Order: sequence, then C-alpha cells, then structure tokens
Amino acid sequence: MIHRLFAGRAGTTLASAVFGMALLAGAAPAHAVGGKPAVDKNTLVVALSAEPGNLDPQVAPSVDSAKYAWNVFDTLYGFDRTGQLVPRLATAYRISDDGLTYTFTLRAGVKFQNGDAFTSADVKYSLERVLAPATRSTRRPYFVNTVESVSAPDAHTVVFKLSQRDGAFLNKIAGYLYIVPQKYTESLPNPEAFALAPIGTGPYRVASHTVGQSLVLTRFDGFWGTKPGIETIRYRFIAEPSSRVSALLNGEVDLSTDVSASDAERLRSDNKVAVLSVPGGSPLHVRIYSKDPSSPFSKRDVRLALNYAIDRDAIIKSVFRGAAAPLASTIPSSYPYGSNPDLKPYPYDPAKARKLLADAGYPKGFDTSVYCAAAFPRTLCEAVAAYWSQIGVRAQIKVVDYVAFNRINNVHQSGPLAFSEFGNAIYDPIHVIGGSVAKDGTWSDYYNPQVQALIDKVGGESDRGKRDALFRQILALTHDDGEAVLIAELRLNYLKDPSLDWQPQSAGWNLEFRSAVWK
Repeated sequence: MIHRLFAGRAGTTLASAVFGMALLAGAAPAHAVGGKPAVDKNTLVVALSAEPGNLDPQVAPSVDSAKYAWNVFDTLYGFDRTGQLVPRLATAYRISDDGLTYTFTLRAGVKFQNGDAFTSADVKYSLERVLAPATRSTRRPYFVNTVESVSAPDAHTVVFKLSQRDGAFLNKIAGYLYIVPQKYTESLPNPEAFALAPIGTGPYRVASHTVGQSLVLTRFDGFWGTKPGIETIRYRFIAEPSSRVSALLNGEVDLSTDVSASDAERLRSDNKVAVLSVPGGSPLHVRIYSKDPSSPFSKRDVRLALNYAIDRDAIIKSVFRGAAAPLASTIPSSYPYGSNPDLKPYPYDPAKARKLLADAGYPKGFDTSVYCAAAFPRTLCEAVAAYWSQIGVRAQIKVVDYVAFNRINNVHQSGPLAFSEFGNAIYDPIHVIGGSVAKDGTWSDYYNPQVQALIDKVGGESDRGKRDALFRQILALTHDDGEAVLIAELRLNYLKDPSLDWQPQSAGWNLEFRSAVWK
C-alpha cells in the first residue's frame, strides 16, 4: 500500500532517508550561538529560504517579499503581532454612514528615505499606481473593482470613495497599499526601475542587494517612529533547510526562518538556541487549473479523486514530523475568523478515487505534471505524486527555483497543477478566497458561479458575524467541488540566538524587526 512508503519507518522509507540526511547535516554542536552574534549587536543576520522576487512592494506577490517590505515601507495602518490594526502613516480614519467613503488623517512630519516629505499626494499616487495596468501589481484585483476615486483635499487628508461596500477595505489598505514617493517614482524611466532602487518611509532603507546572495538594510535615522534597536539587517538567501540551520549553529546567522519540523523537534532541548513555533495561517494545497474544458481537471470527479488519493496523516507524520494538521478547507483554523469547523479533511480512500476517475472517463488514468517550487520539501511533492500514481494519475514533478516559480505562478502559467501556500497578508479570509477561488483572482484558475455570487456578497458585508457565515458557505462549496487538493495546515518554525529579543507574527509569514533588539 502506498501509505507505507511514507509512514516514516526508520531505514525503510524515502522520507526517513531524507530526514536522516537532514539530521546529519545539522548535527554540528551549537557552540557559536548563545549570546554571540554573527557580526555584532548592531547587526542582525537573517537566513531566508528565498530572496524577494521583486523589491517593489506594490508588484511583489510572495511572502518572501513581505519579509523585507514590512521594514522598508509603511502603509496607512498596519498589523500588530496578532493581526490587529494599528496606526502607521495615518493616525485616524472615518467611515461614512453608507460605508462608501473612507477618510484618513495622515501623520505629520514623515519623511521618505530620500528626504522628500510625505503627503496625501503620495497616498493618492500609490493607489493609482497599483491600479495602473503598466505596474503589473498583484494587488490590483483587490482594489480595481472597489475604489471609484481617491482624492487629497489637503496635505494631511486622503479620501477613498468606493463604488461598492468592502468589508475588508481597512485590512486591504493595511496589507496591500505600501506607500511610495510620487516625485521620485515618477522620475524613473519605467515602472520596473523602482525595484532596483526602492524608497519608502519605513525604519530601514535598502543599502545593497546582491542577487541570489544577500540583501542589506540599514537603519533610517529620519524614521518617524521609534528608532529601531538594531542598525543593520542582513538577509542571507539559503535555499536548503539544513544549511540554514547549520548556518545558525555555526554562528554565521542569528535567525533562521522556515526551519524544518524535524530540525525544530531535534533542537528544542538545546539551550544554546531558541526554537519558536507559531501557526502559519497558510493552507498548503495543490492549485488546480480547472477552467480549460478540454483538461481532465475541469471535471469535478477528477479533482475529488486527487483529494481522496492521498493519505494526509501519513504525509504529516513523515514529512512534517507531526507538526501540522490535515487541511479541510482553504481557510485554516488559525485565521481570526472565517474557517468552517463543520468540514472534515478528505479521508484516504484510493478505491473511491479510482472509481471517480473511471466515472469521469479515465479508467486507466492519465499523464500530467505538477510544479514543485524549491521552497517545498521535495519529499512532499514526491509523496503526493506517488499517491496519485497508485490511482493512475502519473504526474511528472517539475522542480523550479522559488523566484522563477512566483513569476510564472502570478501570470497563470504554473498549470496544470502546482504546490501552493498563502501567507496571511491581511488577516482576513478574503485574501485567500479572493486570490484563489474568485473568477479573476491573481492565483485563481477556478470558477464556480455559486461561489462567485457569495464572494460578491461577502465583499460588501462589514458585519463580522455575517462575513463569517458567508465564508463558511464558500468553503463548503469549494470543498465539495474539489477546488484544490487540500493537504495540511502547517506551523512556522524559527531558530534564533536566545539573546535576540524578537517574536514572529502569529498566523502570518511577514517579518518585522522594528522592535528587535539584542539583550
């Protein structure tokens, strides 16, 4: 039986062998950490699994971009560590009685990192730049059908007028609308040039970027808020999980992100390092391109077969060392609201999967392919493909660099199948739903008119309880329709020097170092 191949039995399984190698690779004594910074206590060296795909925060789609952008740029409102809204470039807001006008009062005395004064004109320009097709912003779909106009009646006031109510508008402003300087950005030769020399109002500015190797941020002394306690943030890009751990244990970095579950499990008892684990707020799934009527994946029974064919419990046990839960919907239970507790994960039922394929007209299965970005464990992709092969779906695994994957994934070229995750960018379910199942979502190749009608309805609803009920209906429909291959809800693991005072976001993939400090 296929589930035995990935049940984690020592010495007998592919997963065990891979994790055994990972354990050996990271087995160096942790003598270089424990109060000994990689450089000094004015510097923080952070190991990332991938570099930002684009340093323009209005264009960049990936969670890796947000790991840098939260430190260089500001939004009108932002999020605290638990996802609650907090003021940033705005100090207050008013919403009209009809819910169609949002008026923000802006913070005085703010400067961009090039010395330009921040005004309401920059906010107006930033929104209009997101909406401009030439910018190719992945955030455009979240505003283009909602925002009718934006005006700047005076230097410290900006007014957004909506064409329809949007219950998540404040969260979208906080998560998506990074503010850029109008004068500077308009002086550049083309929209792409901003990514080569980005300017924001955040506590850190970009000092250097060596593609494929590192990104260095230095403290911006003109920052409007509390001065950060660390002068320099140095990101190093280390793709292999075991290498990121080894870099920390060897004193080369101070904080390692995306630590594997096996390494986190092994190092929890080591008092010279600190392991931090938080809910990821991210649904691990396989994106299905189902809009093409000539594709097998346009058939509901085929999509359901892919779900029934995999043993989630076995994958979680072997690949993620138990540090995950089977996923029942695209909104994980760690979200503040909007998940559907009545839904259960698809059971492992290969016989049912084979029958569904036969009913769909594929009794002998078919050949296909699936993208596996390098950021995902190779054993995960191999396990899922092996389960599918047992029902006759023979999937060629296409391993691709994570940055390259983001480029094709954001323009609907990662089909017919692609391993995917969503960071919790705005702490509202509409981020995932609008991106992955809406008709025109940035990462959606799925359309269900019943689902779309509910998405349209939830968009104009501001009452949290009513939004929660609508999301539950959406999740029930997409679950029964096999919209995606649901796998797991993961935890995020970090490894750091115990003398570094820093905590990660809960249910969010972003990194913020505004309050980080060495003890």
